[in-house]
Amino acid sequence: MSENASTKSDLVSEVVLPLLHTRRLGRGYEFLSACASTNDVVRSRAAAGAAEGLLVVADSQTAGRGRLGRSWHSPPGQNLYFSLLLRPALAARHAAPLTLLAATALARTLTEAGATPRLRWPNDLLLPAAGGLRKAAGILADMSTDGEKVRHIVLGVGLNVNGLEFPPELAERATSLRMAHRRAFDRVRLLVDFLAAFEPIYDDFLARGPASGLVQWRRYADLGRVYRIDRDGARVEGVATDIDDDGALLVRDEAGRVHRLISGETS
Repeated sequence: MSENASTKSDLVSEVVLPLLHTRRLGRGYEFLSACASTNDVVRSRAAAGAAEGLLVVADSQTAGRGRLGRSWHSPPGQNLYFSLLLRPALAARHAAPLTLLAATALARTLTEAGATPRLRWPNDLLLPAAGGLRKAAGILADMSTDGEKVRHIVLGVGLNVNGLEFPPELAERATSLRMAHRRAFDRVRLLVDFLAAFEPIYDDFLARGPASGLVQWRRYADLGRVYRIDRDGARVEGVATDIDDDGALLVRDEAGRVHRLISGETS
C-alpha cells in the first residue's frame, strides 16, 4: 500500500521531505502504510536500479526482521521502521563498520532528543529500564555484491518510539523511548535528525575510512561488561574491552587472551 492509503500518518512524504537537511539520503522517499519488510522493498527497488539514498518507511510491518532471522515487533502508528539504500564504492570486506556507524548516528539523534542510549555490539541500541538496559532499536544491513565489490547495501532500522506494550516473549528484554523516558517522542523529528546525523558520518567513512565514526561509537558503547559470544558452534566468554579499527569487538577472556570477533551472537 502506498502513502495514499494512509494520508493521516505523520510519516507521509509531504510532512517529511520539507524537513530534510540531507543532500541525497532520503531524497527518494516512499511511505507505505504497511508492508512485509522495508528491507525487502528496498532490496527490490535496488535490483530495479533505484539510486542511492532511497528511503522506504512503513507505518507497520507484517514480517519485520532482526538479526539471525528473528522477527521484529512492528505494530502500526507507534514506532519507526525504515530502510535506506546505499551504494558505496568499496570492497565488500570493508563494509562491516557501516552497521556501527548507523548505530552511532541513531544514538546521537536520541541523545539530542533527551534520551540516554547505549550501544551493544554489533547492532543493538539499549535504553534504561528496571533492572538494567533493554533493547529499543536494532539495525540490519543486507549486502549484495558483484564479486568482491559492493553492489548495494540495504540498511534497515527498527526503533521502538512510543509503544507501551510488547508480546510476552519480548516484554522482559525490550523497551521504547516512551517507556524509558515517560514521554512521547516525535517520529518525524527522529527520522529526519537520524538522516542528518548519518549522512556526514557515511560520507566521512567513504572518504577516509571508519576511524572517526568508530571513535564516536565508543562514546555510547556498553563496554566493560561480560559478553558471551556464540560463533561457529563455540562460545567465547570475557569482558568486552573495545573495538578495533575495522569495528571488530575485542573480548578478553579469563586467561587474558584477547579475541577479535567480527561476527557472532552476543548476550
